[in-house]
Amino acid sequence: MTDMFKVFRKEVEWAGRKLVLETGKIARQADGAVLATYGGTTVLATVVYEKKAKPGLDFFPLTVNYQEKAFAAGKIPGGFFKREGRPSEKEILTSRLIDRPIRPLFHESYRNETLVVVTTLAHDMENDPDIVSMVATSAALTISGCPFMGPIGAARVGYIDGQFVVNPTLDQVEKSNLDLVVAGTTEGVLMVESEAKELPEDVMLSAVMEGHRSFQPVIEAIIQLAEHAAKEPLPLQDPSEASKAVAAKLKAEARSKLAEAYTETVKQARQQKIAAVKEEAVKLFEGNATELEAFGEQFGNLEADVVRTAILDTGKRIDGRDTKTVRPIVAEVGILPRAHGSSLFTRGETQALVVATLGTGQDEQVIDALEGEYREHFMLHYNFPPYSVGEVRRMGSPGRREIGHGKLAWRAIRPMLPTKEKFPYTIRIVSEITESNGSSSMATVCGSSLSLMDAGVPLDRPVAGIAMGLIKEGERFAVLSDILGDEDHLGDMDFKVAGTERGVTSLQMDIKITSITEEIMKVALAQAKDGRIHILGEMAKGLGGARETVSQNAPRITQFTIPKDKIREVIGTGGKVIREITETTGTKIDIEDDGTIKVAAVDAKAGQAAIDWIKGIVAEPEVGVIYNGKVVKTVEFGAFVNFLGARDGLVHISELAPRRVAKVTDIVKEGDQVKVKVLGVDDRGKVRLSMKAVDQETGEDISNKPKEEQPAAPVAGE
Repeated sequence: MTDMFKVFRKEVEWAGRKLVLETGKIARQADGAVLATYGGTTVLATVVYEKKAKPGLDFFPLTVNYQEKAFAAGKIPGGFFKREGRPSEKEILTSRLIDRPIRPLFHESYRNETLVVVTTLAHDMENDPDIVSMVATSAALTISGCPFMGPIGAARVGYIDGQFVVNPTLDQVEKSNLDLVVAGTTEGVLMVESEAKELPEDVMLSAVMEGHRSFQPVIEAIIQLAEHAAKEPLPLQDPSEASKAVAAKLKAEARSKLAEAYTETVKQARQQKIAAVKEEAVKLFEGNATELEAFGEQFGNLEADVVRTAILDTGKRIDGRDTKTVRPIVAEVGILPRAHGSSLFTRGETQALVVATLGTGQDEQVIDALEGEYREHFMLHYNFPPYSVGEVRRMGSPGRREIGHGKLAWRAIRPMLPTKEKFPYTIRIVSEITESNGSSSMATVCGSSLSLMDAGVPLDRPVAGIAMGLIKEGERFAVLSDILGDEDHLGDMDFKVAGTERGVTSLQMDIKITSITEEIMKVALAQAKDGRIHILGEMAKGLGGARETVSQNAPRITQFTIPKDKIREVIGTGGKVIREITETTGTKIDIEDDGTIKVAAVDAKAGQAAIDWIKGIVAEPEVGVIYNGKVVKTVEFGAFVNFLGARDGLVHISELAPRRVAKVTDIVKEGDQVKVKVLGVDDRGKVRLSMKAVDQETGEDISNKPKEEQPAAPVAGE
C-alpha cells in the first residue's frame, strides 16, 4: 500500500462468513465512503451532504440510490442498449430497504440535502447485496460527520426445517419458509420486510428478534471503524428562538380550535376545518419572515400532539373509532364484464379496484438480474392516481412508493398461489387505488385475493391484510388497528400484516422510534390477527373461495407431453409448422424443452383442433390401421399420400386397385382424398400404404374379402 492512501479496515466473522469494512482508498472526496465485502459480494456505499440547509425546508431531503452493475456478475447488460439504464425493480426496492431504517435516525433539526449512493461491484451468487448495502450505508453515514444517530445493523433471516438461518444463501432462500429482512440499532428494531409461508405470529416475532441479536457484532464493528476513521461531526443548530416562539403562540392560540377540527370524523370535511384553522393561525405571524418560515413545521408538530394526546387520553381516534375497530368493509366481485377476474374492495375511505388477467407462458415477464435471467409468471402492479386523495398533480410512471406497495402485496399473495405445474397460467393483477385514507397496500392484498378467486385461480386460502399503528409517549402506548392516513403520518409505527386464517404471509414494519419493545410488537401482532380474521369474514360475504373454473373470457390451457425427439417436427424448419398451427387455429402454443406442450385458446373447438394437429404430427403410424389421407404427389411407380400429420407414405402402383393399373393417374391425382391402410414401416422409417385394401366409400378393411366382393377401383377424375 503506498503512502497515498490512509486505509482503515475492520473484519468480523458473521453467520459463518467474513464481513470486511474498509475506508480511505476509494471515493475519498465523498463525506463518507465504505467498501463492504461479505463472502464474495462487494458493495461501495458513499454519502455526500450539503453543509448548510436550504432555507424554508420543513422536511428532510434524503435520497438513496442503490445500483447494480452488470460487471459485478461478469455480464454485459441484456437488451438493445448495452449499458445500465433506468433502475430495475430490484434496485428501487433495495433503495427503499436502505432508506427506511436510516431516515428516522437523523437528528430532527437536520435539513441538509443528503445523497447516499450504493453500488454493487461484485456478486458471488450466494450473498444478496441488499444486506451488505445496508451495513455499508450505515458505516458510511457513521463516519461521514452528518448527524446520524446510528449505526444500524441489518440481517436476513430464513426458516428451514424449523430452524432460523441468519443470512441464508440465495439457494437456501429458495428452500426457506421465510424470507425476512430486519434492521435496527442496539436498542431496537426499526424495519422489517418479509414474505412467509403461513407462519404463526410467534415464529415471525422470534425471527425478528433472532435477526436483531445477530447483527449486534456488526454494529460494534462499525463503531470501532468510526473510532479510527470518522470525520468531525457537523455542528447542529438548536431550535431557533423563532421556532420556540411560534410553537408557544400556536399552543396558546390554536390548540383548542385544532382539537375541535379533529373531532370531525369525515376526512374531507376534517381537512377543510384543519385548513381553516391553519389559515387563521398563520395570520398571527404576518410581517415576521423568520416566524413564518418556522410556522409550517410547528403547526405540524401541534397537529401530532393533538391527535396523539387524544388517543392516549380517551382511546378515541380521529374518526371516532376505538383502537381495535376496523372500518366498515364492502367486498364485491365480478364488476367488470370483460375482465377475467375483478373486485372492488372498500374499507372506510380506502378503496381498491383490483383486476386479475390470465395469460399464457408467452406473457411471462423476462427479468435480467445479476443472478441470471429468469421468467416471472406472477405480476402485481399497484397504481395510486392523484384523484384517489382529491389532489391535482402531474401523473408519470410509477414512483418508488407504488413499486414498493405493489411488491408488498405481491409478497403477501404469492405464498398462496398454486404451482405453475398445477395452474399453468401467467397471472397479472392491477390494483387501481380509487380512494385512499390509510393503507391502500393492504386493500390491494384483499382485493387481489378476491379478484384471483373471481378469475378461477385456485388459491390455497384467501389472504387479507391490515395496517397497524402505534402511539407511544413514555411508558404509555396505544396500538391502533386499521390506521388512517393521518395516524400513519403522526404515529410512531406503520406495521402491516397480511395472511390467511392459518398464518402470516407478509409482515412489513417501519418504526420511527428505537424504543419499541418485543412486548409491544407481540401486542400489535395479536391485535392484527384479530383484525385480519374479521376482514376475511367480511371478504367471504363477497366471495368465499375460488370459482370452479377459470373465467369464460380467459384462455383455456390444455397441457400434455410429447417425446423430446418430436419437438423439432412440431416446430418445423424456422418455426414454420408451429406458426401454421397457431395462425390457422388462432391458439397460443408454448413448447418446453422437456416436451411439455401448453395449448391456450378461448374457443374450445380451436384448442382441440390444435391439440389434434400436434398429436397427429407426433403420432407413429400403426401397421394394419386405416387412415384418411391426401395424395400429395404421383410418380410412375405409385402415389405419395400424406396420412398422419406431416407423415407421407407410398401407395405402390400394385396397391392402388384390386386390378392391374397401367397408369397411376388413371386411379388418383394430386389433391384426392383417399383412405389407406398401413402395410409396414421399413428400417429407414418409410411407410408402405395400400388403397386396394380399403373400401374407398366406407373405409372398411377389405383385404381379406374374395375378389368378387371387392368394389371396383375408382377412376381418376370421377
